[in-house]
Amino acid sequence: MCHRWDEFPIVVSRITWQLHRAKDLGGSGDVLVKMGFVGICSSDIHFWCEGKFGDWVVKKPIVLGHEAAGTVCKVSCGVNHLKAGDKVVIEPIVPRENDEYVRIGRYNLSPTCFMAGFPPDDGTMCRYYVHKANYCYKLPECVCLEEGALVEPLCVALHACQRGRVKVGQKVFICGAGPIGLLTLLVCKAIGVTLIVVCVCSFHEIASIPKVCCPVLGYGIPAEVSFAAVKPGGMVVLVGMGLATANVPVTHATVREVDIRGTFRYTNTWHTAIALLASKKVDVKPLITHRFGLEQAQEGFECVKKGAGIKVVINCEQQQQQCPSLCPQNQCGQQQSQCQTRQCPQHSFF
Repeated sequence: MCHRWDEFPIVVSRITWQLHRAKDLGGSGDVLVKMGFVGICSSDIHFWCEGKFGDWVVKKPIVLGHEAAGTVCKVSCGVNHLKAGDKVVIEPIVPRENDEYVRIGRYNLSPTCFMAGFPPDDGTMCRYYVHKANYCYKLPECVCLEEGALVEPLCVALHACQRGRVKVGQKVFICGAGPIGLLTLLVCKAIGVTLIVVCVCSFHEIASIPKVCCPVLGYGIPAEVSFAAVKPGGMVVLVGMGLATANVPVTHATVREVDIRGTFRYTNTWHTAIALLASKKVDVKPLITHRFGLEQAQEGFECVKKGAGIKVVINCEQQQQQCPSLCPQNQCGQQQSQCQTRQCPQHSFF
């Protein structure tokens, strides 16, 4: 069944704003980042609309956002690879302990890891953000902060292709044409896939059977479509989190020796994703269809909820406040002065 965002009750009727001091550096190995752009993910919409996403439940006010890029303002002792003024992207996953998954390089599976913007951990949709320096990656001059905000979802697509062992000359079917589906398409093109078929929700006939199927799971994206599309001996890679259960033709997959692989976020993909952007082998800018200031974040969330664009980003940089048309300079000097100090009641930030 296909679901729409507006079928779900609004748990949080509006996004509220609180004014805090910029956080001090917590300790050795931290960096203070002035946030530039933060993308809105479907998980953010779930938390906003339903108060939960998968097994994560919002139990107290939380700062959302995990697709982030910004500029380093300050570094703590022990940080040598970054300095003030560096443009960085933030990997939201930070291991809290050196468990078995971290030791084998699959830290995304660690049950205790920090994940920005997922309860109970606050995210990046704010003016300033403190993060571990080892999980902040410097952007080259040719990659802007807006592009940097899409490195995180690009890593999701890259990890999906790695899990699917996508190689040059293969044929890939992508079920789902949202941001992750389109980014998976771009990664497949960069790898050198021969044929890529993209489908939104359903399909009738495919001219050439693919080796790898990547259903980008979400509401209305049936995973079983991929099992019908994949060739014998092929692979189905489940990307993203949609419905909790799905009808999987187990016998059909078994007798055809179809491999089924899950993906969860990403691991060790960030340098590769940045290199793809820097080399221009992947261009993410055309995917950004809407931009909103931090003060208009709720409008951005509504835009994603309505499905009005492809990728919506929030500009977290403090913008120069303009005096509204109701109080032009030549008519209201006092109110213009209030606007300049962000105290105008008709045009306030908070």
